[in-house]
Amino acid sequence: MQRFIIEREIPGAGDLSEDALADIAKASNAVVDSLGEPYTWVTSYVAGDKIYCVHEAESAEAVREHARRGGFPANSVTVIANEIGPQTATLAPVS
Repeated sequence: MQRFIIEREIPGAGDLSEDALADIAKASNAVVDSLGEPYTWVTSYVAGDKIYCVHEAESAEAVREHARRGGFPANSVTVIANEIGPQTATLAPVS
């Protein structure tokens, strides 16, 4: 499976209540269960007027289908090419 980052523009997302976020999560989980193909919602980050989600799926079309069925926007769906963090610096050979 590929890993995708999805950008969802949702005005006021950062102000959503815990109950509203729980409802979104329940809807997303139900859609994942109904897709009938390998699909994993990894995590999401709520920031300002956007929600950034990381999902694993066979294709970008599967990600878009998840969004369509759930009634979620998917303003941008991008394959994650690689992942880095502070620990990545220790992997580079010393010059």
